Amino acid sequence: MSNTDWVVLKFGGTSVASFERWKTIASVLRERIEEGLTPLVVCSALSGISNLLERLLADAEAGRDVSDVLEEIFQKHRALAKDMGLDADELVGERFEELSRIAEGVRLVEEATPRLRARAMSMGELMSTRLGAAWLSTQGLTAAWQDAREMLVAEPAVPTGRQETRYLSTTCSDDPDPELEARLAGLGADVIVTQGFIARDAAGDTVLLGRGGSDTSAAYFAARVTANRLEIWTDVPGMFTSNPRRIPSARLLRHLDYAEAEQLALMGAKVLHPRCIAPVAARGIPLHIKCTPAPDMNGTVISRDAPAGVPLVKAVSSREGIPVISIDVDRALENVGHLARVARCFEQRGLSIDMVSASETNITISLDPAANVLGEDEIEALMSDLNEVTRARLLGPGAAVSLVGSNIRAILHELGPILERFEDHRVYMVSQAADDLNFTFVVAEEAADPLVSDVHALLFGSNVIDASFGPPWEQLFEATPEEPKVLESWWQDRREALLAEAERGTPCYVYRPSAIDAALEELRLLPIERLLYSVKANPNPDVLRHLHDRGVSFQCGSVGELERLSELFEDAGERIVFTGHGTVADDYRRAFELGAQVVVGSETPLRAWPEVFEGREIFLRVDPGRSASGRHFVLTAGPQSKLGIAPDGVKAAHERARAAGAKVVGLHAHPGSGLRSTSTWRAIARLLIGLAKDLPDVRVLDLGGGLGVPERVGHGDVNLTMLAAGLASIREEAPNLELWMEPGRFLVARAGVLLAHVRDVADKEGKTFITIDAGMNALVRPAIYGAWHETVNLTRYDEPRRIIADVVGPLSDSADVLANDRLHPETKPGDVFLIANAGAYGRAMASEYNSMPLPREVIDAEE
Repeated sequence: MSNTDWVVLKFGGTSVASFERWKTIASVLRERIEEGLTPLVVCSALSGISNLLERLLADAEAGRDVSDVLEEIFQKHRALAKDMGLDADELVGERFEELSRIAEGVRLVEEATPRLRARAMSMGELMSTRLGAAWLSTQGLTAAWQDAREMLVAEPAVPTGRQETRYLSTTCSDDPDPELEARLAGLGADVIVTQGFIARDAAGDTVLLGRGGSDTSAAYFAARVTANRLEIWTDVPGMFTSNPRRIPSARLLRHLDYAEAEQLALMGAKVLHPRCIAPVAARGIPLHIKCTPAPDMNGTVISRDAPAGVPLVKAVSSREGIPVISIDVDRALENVGHLARVARCFEQRGLSIDMVSASETNITISLDPAANVLGEDEIEALMSDLNEVTRARLLGPGAAVSLVGSNIRAILHELGPILERFEDHRVYMVSQAADDLNFTFVVAEEAADPLVSDVHALLFGSNVIDASFGPPWEQLFEATPEEPKVLESWWQDRREALLAEAERGTPCYVYRPSAIDAALEELRLLPIERLLYSVKANPNPDVLRHLHDRGVSFQCGSVGELERLSELFEDAGERIVFTGHGTVADDYRRAFELGAQVVVGSETPLRAWPEVFEGREIFLRVDPGRSASGRHFVLTAGPQSKLGIAPDGVKAAHERARAAGAKVVGLHAHPGSGLRSTSTWRAIARLLIGLAKDLPDVRVLDLGGGLGVPERVGHGDVNLTMLAAGLASIREEAPNLELWMEPGRFLVARAGVLLAHVRDVADKEGKTFITIDAGMNALVRPAIYGAWHETVNLTRYDEPRRIIADVVGPLSDSADVLANDRLHPETKPGDVFLIANAGAYGRAMASEYNSMPLPREVIDAEE
């Protein structure tokens, strides 16, 4: 038995297709050798070559001239060899000639047998590895090229009469092979280079492991030499909570156990072939997914040591192009053995059944295209076989939308909002097996993309705090280290001034008045009579003065806010809407005394203190029935909200107001927070118009606030042009009613930043923590709302971003986290950090928790 410590590294097509990538491979191999490991490198064909080989065979079978396709294949290898300083014709010229002979033979007989097809398709791997091994040997590494067909032997195929299964999608033993391990170690090479995807059968013929089979080859090799670990190198760093190329907000999955990873691969994740999991799982060999374009990035680790967590959905995936077959069961007939007869039809055709859903009258079966050869001829033949023993019809094409995770059955009761997303789509079948690793819906194919997007947003739309989740794709790859992508804002141009301000003491909030003016200018587009600023967003006196001077009115939720405004402005009362909740009689009296417009959100005050409201004009706050924010932290409507009168209770509240001697002159509603859909305010306006028809004195509709603010790159602004058009149509419907709105965060969030100094940078078991002197005592939104705030190392703003870190505060609480998994430059204690979009609900919600001082506030004066 060899004492060699092996590491198996598989490099996919994009990872071996260019000279730059091979330089990365050489660097990685040197690092592994320095670790005391011996690399066994498994390579795919150059990117695009397998597709060209398939095209070559198809054209040859059709009797067409294939010289152009052959030349394209040869040129790709010659170009790479030239970049490497090698002679491709010398190294792989024999393969060029062999491939040409195969193509000519196929063209002459117009048929590519499975045996010949396997030979042709193996050429890509055989050529790429010859070039790779030769170049590595020029880089001071002793690289021994080995033919995978001499190391992997196919297991006997299940007799189905189908040569495709025997030659094109075979399996091999993954039992440890001490003789193979000793033979490879005896070569005395620094690196062993071999092929993925190919093996041989007992007769010595070339066979394939199926498309994507290089992952499986690597897993076989890892098991057979009992490797320390298997590394799969590709163009992404791991598995994500969904397909990141379709959903950029998909988050990296840091840790998975073998069963979870296999489920993700089976359910559509393209990073790994599902067959590569079992060989390493059986022997507890960790599998690391690594990214060739970013070799230092920590990717997904699949092992027995994945942290055990609470029941959790870890990903939303989809597989498309799925044939769905509906089979009727006639209960009037004897049906013992009916399912067995149906299954035999699939077995005889060499087809693997994916999912089954059965009732007393129907069996629905799906087939996975990734596990089967599913051309039209195969499907037609299968349907013919089935209809000889039952009544079957083909549905679809379908798509499988899967929730993948652990212990999903334990959280089925929490999936109500997700199930609502399927309301308008046809569901062919639902699957939830005893292994409790996925919950799958098979739907019409065109429904897959919108469903995955909607469901992913529900599950992962806010900050999910769990050790399994890493940063989102958009953060890892849409921003390059050289060009950090952040939202464009005023503070980029004020960097030096902000750094100087930080030296006067942190934590410190800085507000830019011109940014408030920019937000105000955006809102001037809206056809509304009155714009009210929600004071709770930021009650800083200088901010309030700035808004007052520009003609903005104010919305107050407490007597404290009323008093602050009355101290600042002589005309405060006439510019205030007071929307207190749980308000006592004296508070209402004070609001009326100041001349504020009072909003009543319940019958209780009118019933308890009618004398307070006698002779007064009031608004009624209406609960629109459902919060548009979708966040349980900020529910402002619906049965779970404490705020407002249900629409069917407005008439009774109006009668109660009349009995108290008050006149209802306005209706008020608030849709939610962080909203970007312009239809929300139109819907609320129409609701209030309908209610106002029974209230003759109503002259104002206050539509509330909630206008969303872009929080990160890729987040769009509210389309104010569209909102203006929608509100204009409302004015046409009700020309005698005024429209008011109450933005708060929209006006001031982008105008404010929080400055803090770095106190500590610590690495802990591969995770980095940047501790700053501003914690949840200074900015509590991330802790209680899961809110996203851009975090920037202002000191090193122009430096490459190379580390992924959590930005945390100085308090001992585990919730004292301002940002998870953010990309930053190498950071040192003393650096100045900036937290963006902090002008709203920042200093206003700060506290002296842990006896910490409140952050100071500064107005960034205009130059």
